[in-house]
This record gives sequence, C-alpha cells and structure tokens, in this order.
Amino acid sequence: MEPITIAKDTWLLSVNDRRTHLFENYWPLPNGVAYNSYLILGEKNVLIDTVEYGHSQYYIHEIEELLSGKELDYLIINHMEPDHSGAISLILKRYPQCTIVGNRKTIPILEGFFGKVAKIHLVEDNEILEVGNHRLHFHFIPMVHWPETMVTYDESTGVLFSADAFGSFGTLDGGVFDDEINLEFYENEFRRYYSNIVGKYGQQVQKALAKLQGLTIKIIASTHGPVWRTNLNYIISKYDLWSKYNAEEKGAVIVFGSMYGNTERMAETIARELCVQGVKNIRVYDSSKTHASFIISDIWRFNGLILGSCAYNGSIFTPMGDLIAKLEAISIKNRHVALFGSSSWGGGGLRILEKWAENMKFEVIGPKPEARCAPNKLNLQECKEIAREMAAAILQ
Repeated sequence: MEPITIAKDTWLLSVNDRRTHLFENYWPLPNGVAYNSYLILGEKNVLIDTVEYGHSQYYIHEIEELLSGKELDYLIINHMEPDHSGAISLILKRYPQCTIVGNRKTIPILEGFFGKVAKIHLVEDNEILEVGNHRLHFHFIPMVHWPETMVTYDESTGVLFSADAFGSFGTLDGGVFDDEINLEFYENEFRRYYSNIVGKYGQQVQKALAKLQGLTIKIIASTHGPVWRTNLNYIISKYDLWSKYNAEEKGAVIVFGSMYGNTERMAETIARELCVQGVKNIRVYDSSKTHASFIISDIWRFNGLILGSCAYNGSIFTPMGDLIAKLEAISIKNRHVALFGSSSWGGGGLRILEKWAENMKFEVIGPKPEARCAPNKLNLQECKEIAREMAAAILQ
C-alpha cells in the first residue's frame, strides 16, 4: 500500500501478503499477514526494519520516492528474522553509505545471513541516538521472541517501534490504525499470533512490559498488524494477561485423537454434559483436522482443557502427540485439565497423556476413563463425571 504518515516525519511502509499459505512455513495464514517497516525523515533519514524479500520491489520504490534523492543514513534492526530483514541486502545495495544500527547479538545473525557489513553502529541497552529532531532510545527485550530483539522509542513523537511485540496475523485491509478497524475481527489473530509465536516466552514478555512502563508511549508501531494510536491499553493488557498464562474466559477446549470414532464419541459425551452443567463456551477439535495453531489459540483463551486420545502403535495418536509436545514447548499452565482415551489390542494414548500432565505439573480433574475398543456405559458415565467436575472448576 502507499506510505502512510503515523506521526511527525514518520511513515509506515507496509506490504500485505495474501499469497503465502504458511507463516514461517508452518503456521496457516487464512487471513494473510502484513509486514511493516517505518521511515523517519529529517536531518538524518532512518529506516526501521525492512520487509520480507519477496515483497521488496515496490517497498524499495516507495522508500526512493519518500527520500526524493536524499541518502538513507541509518537502518535500525530491531529484529533479524527474515520476514523483517529480508530486504536488507537490497537496501544496502541501493544505499551503500547507510549505517546499520543493532546490538551485539544482532550483528552475528546479520552477518550469518548477509555476510560482512561495512558500516555498523552498535548500541547498548537504554542508549540514545540523536538524529536531528529525533531522539531514539533503544531498549533490549531479548527472547520476545529472538535473543537480539530490541525496541526503538522515539522521544519526540512517542512512537514505540516494537518489532514483533504487539503484532498480529492478518493483512491490513484498508484500515491500518486500531481505531480504523473492527478489533473483534482481529482478536483471534492477535491471540493466535501471540500464543504460537511468542507464547513460550511469557516471563520475558513480563520483563519487557516492566521495562517499557516508564515510557510515554503514544503510538505502538509493530512489524505485523495494525498501528496502535487510540486504545493502546487493549493490546498491552492482552499481552500482560497472556504472558502470565491466564485465560481470558471461562470455557473448555476438548481435543481428541480418534481413528474410528470411539474416542470422538467420548468427547461428544463430555461436551454435552458440560453444556448441561452450564458451560457455554465449548470448543471441540479433532486433532487430525484442525491445525494446532488454532487449537492452541483457544487453549490460551479458555480455562478448561480436556484431552483424549486413542492408542496408536502402543503409543499416543500421532496428531495428539504433536499437540501435547507443542503445549509442553510453550509451557502452558494455569488450566484445569482432564484426560480420557481408548485402546484396543494395546494401550498407550491415555498413558502418554498422563505422563504429559505429570511433567507439566497439572492436577488432573475427575476420572480418567480408557475405553476398551468401543466405550461402554461405565466409560460414558465417567465421561459425564469429567464434565461435571470440570464445569465446577471452570465456572467457580
């Protein structure tokens, strides 16, 4: 899209990617994604982050148009992931006198991707760089979500260039500011982005939020999604909640792994009884059908989690095994958990789920029924007992 002014002397350069199916070649993008870069014009011209390489043609053209023949003095690298650093080589080729601004953890990654860079200005945490009328403060926020990640704060405009923090999946379809869009439309994509991309690093996010508290932030300019200028507390409060691993709402996510429908029948029984007990937010997922990123997003949203798996080759059903491995990797906690499963000639699914819950230090709610082949009346009664005890826990 055309460059858009977000503050005095400050431009948003954003490209919408509606063609890429998988972010990081893994996370589905049904609503696409936007890559945001920013340009400050003045006595010194400063570019902050770039965009993904495949979308750099018009991006470079827009920079040339804004500079109108002037030089680009600095390129600040807040984050080196290739969806934001992909155009660096083209920028340096077009503006060879440009100085790269980064920290000591930035440069090894930069040189790993692009080789030696001629002009580098290393900054320390809390350092200030004066560029004409703009005083740029650098604050390191390591592991939100790479070790070199930092944010740049412009004292003169109150803009926080926040790298991937406060970002979102989803393209910018006309509206680029938070007050121009329907936040309800983006809410699931904010959460899905956080829970799957940043979610593992809740402790680091808490440290970053504490570090940024002293700044007078008027605008949050992330490298993905909308620019925040009106309701900054909305996204900041979400990050505070999510990074404490606290659920947003009372409800239950039921995820099952089923080959022939028997474990699914147990999940359906639990779901119905949850409803009878007064739970209105119920999400039931087939782990074979729905991508884990959507399931994880709802697990972040609701405070109840019920997992069930059939046995598969003496172990857990593979898609369920993949899901619980991801949940362990991102250290999900503060959820009410229940388990169930099925077996035929040999078990394994429920046993693996029990071991997972033990490793995660979850206290499992209710019975843990394991149907032999098809669920019998006792198994289904135990499923209803799971639902009753889970409802009491999540609604209290």
